[in-house]
Amino acid sequence: MNSLDWVVLIGYFGVMIAIGLWSHKRVDDVGDFFTAGGRMPWWLSGISHHMSGYSAVMFTGYAGIAYQYGVTSFVTWSLPIAIGIGIGAKLFAPRLNRLRSRLYVASPLEYLKNRYNIPTQQALAWSGLLLKIVDVGAKWAAIATLLSVFTGISLTQGIFITGIITAIYCTVGGLWADALTELGQFVIQLLAGIAMLITVMRELDGFSTLWTVWDKLPEGHADPTAGPYTVTFLLAYLFIKTFEYNGGMWNQAQRYMATDSAASATRSAWLSAVLWLVWPTVLFFPMWCAPLLVDAQKPDASDSYALMTEQLLPHGLLGLVVVGFFSHTMAMCSSDANAIAAVFTRDIAPVVSKAARRWDSRAGLLAARLSTLGFLGLSMALATQINSPTFKDIISVVIKWVAGLMGPIAIPFMLGLLRTFRRSGPTAALTSWAAGLLAFYFTNYDLDGSVKEGVALQYQVALPLAISLVLYIVIGLVRPEDTPERDALIERINADGDGPEAASSAAAAGVPAQGGPKDAAVPGDAKGPDQRG
Repeated sequence: MNSLDWVVLIGYFGVMIAIGLWSHKRVDDVGDFFTAGGRMPWWLSGISHHMSGYSAVMFTGYAGIAYQYGVTSFVTWSLPIAIGIGIGAKLFAPRLNRLRSRLYVASPLEYLKNRYNIPTQQALAWSGLLLKIVDVGAKWAAIATLLSVFTGISLTQGIFITGIITAIYCTVGGLWADALTELGQFVIQLLAGIAMLITVMRELDGFSTLWTVWDKLPEGHADPTAGPYTVTFLLAYLFIKTFEYNGGMWNQAQRYMATDSAASATRSAWLSAVLWLVWPTVLFFPMWCAPLLVDAQKPDASDSYALMTEQLLPHGLLGLVVVGFFSHTMAMCSSDANAIAAVFTRDIAPVVSKAARRWDSRAGLLAARLSTLGFLGLSMALATQINSPTFKDIISVVIKWVAGLMGPIAIPFMLGLLRTFRRSGPTAALTSWAAGLLAFYFTNYDLDGSVKEGVALQYQVALPLAISLVLYIVIGLVRPEDTPERDALIERINADGDGPEAASSAAAAGVPAQGGPKDAAVPGDAKGPDQRG
């Protein structure tokens, strides 16, 4: 990188901070900070949902998969995500929106204390928080790895730079800042991705590269599944991503909650699904061509895209592509930080601290911002250890740890929204959660803590979720714990339509009265409805 590239990069950081400061004016309480007050347009929510779903791991870990195995990087990653979000557009998106619009919660997990009980809510909240620290730590390490390739700065310095910039804008502006910066980041990535695509095609056979390159690439590069990424892995990944990208990891749930209605949440999900189907092919194509252009230095080829970018792009344009790397990572990390702060502030703190139950709007907002900073700091500290023997490497953390552990946390949260599973109560939720975590450990590790060898990747990531799912359903049938209060809560989430008519219909079905939207801003406060938006 030369001075022109640095100007582009520093300018990008400046714009992100400016958006955060502008968004500060739109945040009056934690309802605004965590769910944008329910006033986010569906198209902005959809773009934000898409951008918050992937990071610089796309340009390191998945670039390595594309370099080694080709098209399977798309077929076994973004394609199942697109299908999963499409499934959730009708199944989960509108119900998640109704958590805010009808139950007036600011955190996705707030409803769990009434859907199950407080111990269940706490188990899911604490385990999910710890998992997201690991997940976001991997994202910081990924972007720092790329930055070190271009600038030569150390991993720790790269983590510190990106973390501080992200902390400023997402702490000041909340979800509004996240969504607006993600919109800007999407535009930047659009320009950078197209520039890289055109540059690679020009380097090879021009526009005809789209169909002539396949005969030149290594054998099997066009196969939909290859290596450890088998058909079984694809099906398992589809199952996992349907839960994860429809709210199982919380930050995507916030995007649906932030729209003004269930119908808008559905449109938001469809937009995100289409983007996941189309846009990654533009990003992946240069990665598929990379074996013809560069020789990867790392065993997992995670440096291939960075090497290709540095070799092919002129200065200025190189800076724009590096900005594209940052845009994805900062989008995901900031959205995760906001989601974790919501869970900590709304679900954990009021249970462990009497003082937190008496927070007013100002104190609650301060706690939200401080917990956002705390989460970012912990994940940045962990990022410096991501290549240690415990975590092995970036891609194993993202695929194995996150995919394997997400299911037991997401199953009770997501399926608890649906009428079909109304019989599954606290016993089913806690048992399925604990058994899934144990399944992950014993699938991947021996009793002495050493890594277990010879277990296929698809079983490592799928077994925990499968065991959690089966136990959640079976225990609900064998030991049903549905009560009139739980049934009423589920009915309120599931009743079709938006607005007062739908709420009246749900109330007529026996749904208990709820506090107003301001109730989401102050734990334990029973204020009436707020009609601002």
